[in-house]
Amino acid sequence: MTDTNTARTIVGIIGNVIAFGLFSAPIPTMVQIWKMKSVSEFKPDPYVATVLNCMMWTFYGLPFVQPDSLLVITINGAGLVMELIYVIIFFIFATSPVRKRITIAMAIEVIFMAVVVFCTLYFLHTTKQRSMLVGILCIIFNIIMYASPLTVMALVIKTKSVKYMPFFLSLANFMNGAIWIIYACLKFDLYILIPNVLGCLSGTIQFILYAMYYKTTNWKDDDEDREKRNLSAEIELSQA
Repeated sequence: MTDTNTARTIVGIIGNVIAFGLFSAPIPTMVQIWKMKSVSEFKPDPYVATVLNCMMWTFYGLPFVQPDSLLVITINGAGLVMELIYVIIFFIFATSPVRKRITIAMAIEVIFMAVVVFCTLYFLHTTKQRSMLVGILCIIFNIIMYASPLTVMALVIKTKSVKYMPFFLSLANFMNGAIWIIYACLKFDLYILIPNVLGCLSGTIQFILYAMYYKTTNWKDDDEDREKRNLSAEIELSQA
């Protein structure tokens, strides 16, 4: 039992490192926005969505919801802080309509999260009941977030080019899913397992697309291409 716990801790730490790399992926985009003093065509949606995802997973990892899940809290807590910083940067340099959208979306997320916390703590009195409710919600939001890479995959198929789907981001997403699958299996946790199986599947499909369209890709670089790659790099998988 001790060996299993030790292995789970080691795997969880590795998962934290990989996931932190994923959360750090938008930093070049944020630097570009800061230098331009404008969000240009970049969209805040992935970051706003990931804020709620991180809040949900952080709550899931708390001892009175799902015991022995400290490493779920650490990475999603760090991710929450980073995503909030990204949202703030967007808010500073966005136009008034975009700021209004961000404000409304964040307000809805906070209210929704408050309702979830209240219902979980007030109506559910065991960790099994609480982890089931919050875990199901986490899975739902992860599935919604997995819709984002589908748009880039569709672009790859349409253009027969993988230029706008960064390989190392796809690799990191796959590795992140794989390591958290191991973590979930060492002390069986269905709610962590399901979204990360989907993450691995998404990464596998992206690798297949790379194999199919790598040779047909025009790697000539220009400003428009760089902007499109930055847009595709906004896609994040921030599951635990």
